[in-house]
Amino acid sequence: MATHVITGAGSGIGAAVARRLHARGDELVLHARDAGRAKELAAQFPGARTLVGDLADPDRLSWAFSHQKMPERVDTLVHVAGVVDLGQVGELTPKAWHHQLNVNLIAPAELTRHFLPQLRVGKGHVVFVNSGSGLRANAEWSAYAASKHGLKALADALRLEEHGNGVRVTSVYPGRTATPMQVKVHQAQGEEYDAERWIDPESVATTIVMAIDLPRDAEVNDLTVRPGR
Repeated sequence: MATHVITGAGSGIGAAVARRLHARGDELVLHARDAGRAKELAAQFPGARTLVGDLADPDRLSWAFSHQKMPERVDTLVHVAGVVDLGQVGELTPKAWHHQLNVNLIAPAELTRHFLPQLRVGKGHVVFVNSGSGLRANAEWSAYAASKHGLKALADALRLEEHGNGVRVTSVYPGRTATPMQVKVHQAQGEEYDAERWIDPESVATTIVMAIDLPRDAEVNDLTVRPGR
């Protein structure tokens, strides 16, 4: 039975991935920002374990994990959690920059560091759910895009460093997806939200699970998913 550590499993793409893996009987370790969220995830995915730590404060993740039981083996680490705060460069405060860089880039790096020993044991797989903003930057998306460009660099470097240990690394770049984050973006931009225009989270989950299940003789490095409508 494979063991998967997933961030962002409470909604959107992360929840869709967790549902797929849970339904087939795999073991889940679901990250939660606090005890309340962990309780919700445990109820949503019976039998799953939870791991609590605030991604917005990556400096304290090591302390948080030291007080919890960590899985001895990890087959897949799936980074889905993310935040976005739109704004022009002339308006964004250091707080907005720090928040997005912490959650979207530094916390994934720290989580990966903690789980690398377990991933090496099982020749596991690290999946970074990036964004189209990790490949290009548009106006008012500077901080978010910078965090996602950094996430691409993290994945590319990790892939080269861990290839000899048998650890696979995949970056997935979804276009606009019908998630709570997309609702927030539309509100910030003053636009009407229509979920039918965007990718269903289940479709992104299909691509992620495909990459995870790929036989060991191959590896998906980068996967771009765009709206088909």
